[in-house]
Amino acid sequence: MSYKDTYLKWINEAKDAEIQKELRNMNEQEIEDSFYKDLSFGTGGLRGVIGAGSNRMNIYTVAKATQGLSNYLNLHYEKPSVVIGYDSRIKSDVFSNVVAEVFSSNKIKVYKWPRLLPVPTVSFATRYLKTSAGVMITASHNPSKYNGYKVYGNDGCQITTEVANEILNEIDKIDIFKDIKRNNNVEIEDIKEEVLTAYIEEVKKQSVLYGDEVDKNVAIVYSPLNGTGLEPVSRVLKESGYSNITIVEEQRNPDGNFPTCPYPNPEIKEALELGLEYCKKYNADLMLATDPDCDRVGIAVKDKYNEYKLLSGNEVGILLLDYICSQRTKHRKMPVNPIMIKTIVTMELGEKIAEYYGVQTLNVLTGFKFIGEQIGFLEKKGEEDRYIFGFEESYGYLSGSYVRDKDGVNGAYLIAEMFSFYKSKGISLLDRLNEIYELFGYAYNTLHSFVYEGASGFKKMQEIMSNIRNEKIKEINKVKVIKILDYKEGIEGLPRSDVLKYYLEDNSSIVIRPSGTEPKLKIYISTCLESKKKSVEANERIGVELKKYFE
Repeated sequence: MSYKDTYLKWINEAKDAEIQKELRNMNEQEIEDSFYKDLSFGTGGLRGVIGAGSNRMNIYTVAKATQGLSNYLNLHYEKPSVVIGYDSRIKSDVFSNVVAEVFSSNKIKVYKWPRLLPVPTVSFATRYLKTSAGVMITASHNPSKYNGYKVYGNDGCQITTEVANEILNEIDKIDIFKDIKRNNNVEIEDIKEEVLTAYIEEVKKQSVLYGDEVDKNVAIVYSPLNGTGLEPVSRVLKESGYSNITIVEEQRNPDGNFPTCPYPNPEIKEALELGLEYCKKYNADLMLATDPDCDRVGIAVKDKYNEYKLLSGNEVGILLLDYICSQRTKHRKMPVNPIMIKTIVTMELGEKIAEYYGVQTLNVLTGFKFIGEQIGFLEKKGEEDRYIFGFEESYGYLSGSYVRDKDGVNGAYLIAEMFSFYKSKGISLLDRLNEIYELFGYAYNTLHSFVYEGASGFKKMQEIMSNIRNEKIKEINKVKVIKILDYKEGIEGLPRSDVLKYYLEDNSSIVIRPSGTEPKLKIYISTCLESKKKSVEANERIGVELKKYFE
């Protein structure tokens, strides 16, 4: 069926008035972009622009995905059950109600958070209530025009590729307008407050102070970026003794339009500008900002000139890894054969730090679900206590096995603790970071993104990856390429993925991959040389040289 045929089918069969209005106002290009394919369902579930069409997030595509998931659950479980959560995005509450209605109509027990809460609470509740699956309506840090549908298995981890393919097979059998079960006899059980309290207590257990006295009267500015983090982050910090907290008022309440930060991503400086203004106004020691679904956290600290400096996800990750390892070692709390897990695009320096403390490193594909999957493998062997920390360069951290996804509440709590610990000793986080660089070399990582919108952009990305793969690059920045890893071959026991990684003779590395959630190709460049100047210059030269492949 062509995209025009699909468009006409929607014109004839979609009953929702808002959808009909949008359909009839589309121009030719909008019709093609909205219907040239179905919104792809994979290990991340769904994510796309909100609107009418088979390639958009709307009540019909959400219902179809839920019907497919319902069919899968009824095939595999005698009495299936699910947890549902949602964030502050546009239509998140509407989509969560559609999801609940379809599940209930398929005789699946529904537990739903009665208010918006962070994505890790869905992972936690799925495990706590022992349900068959979990669904979170969220598009994480994407701009306001996006929403998404994230699926968890009964272990609280995002679904594997194999499970995603089984669910997709069920989805593909469904007519989006005729095969969806929806009735008015919907039974939903609100998740009780005790479950949220249990989650909060698990986060607090991640402290590694082990009795060390620290001054918790640090001045913290916190922004939930109009998302879900306000309640749990404030609660964890206050219950742990951090009372000097100022909330960024303009970003306090949930708002899917994100009026003061159009791109609510803690990786982007512009999203944190308002928080930085608050820091200057209130002379804060530390700024914390969580993304809308509160699974990631960004920070800023003062430098020696009393200016606020944003730290990258890589920098915060290696600081937390070093802090956790040093504290566990000092207090003899390190487990036997400890393990740290990071993604292949995350700073290689993490592996050097882990080795220094006698910690094994596992490298996994991009996406925290692969870290969660490895924790699950350890749990099946009764060895989950070996896991001490996992992180990714995109500001995701987790120090415990109580959930199977990155956790911005856990991250914010540990960062506040780490900051207070070093402040009590007269050391700033920047001081400690420089000590790490002096010991291991100056690590400098950059991310370069190239946007390719619509059907033509999707085709262009495929062509670029194919051309780079076929060229088999032998030299970059006049430095010999000593190893190429093509993850499309499923190497190192990892799932097949359209990712290329290059190792250079000078210890630099480059990763090239399409984004799994946005129409982008990404290049991750990592250099670790003897000085900051050399690392930065080498990184810049590599970026300039590689740019020609993406124009």
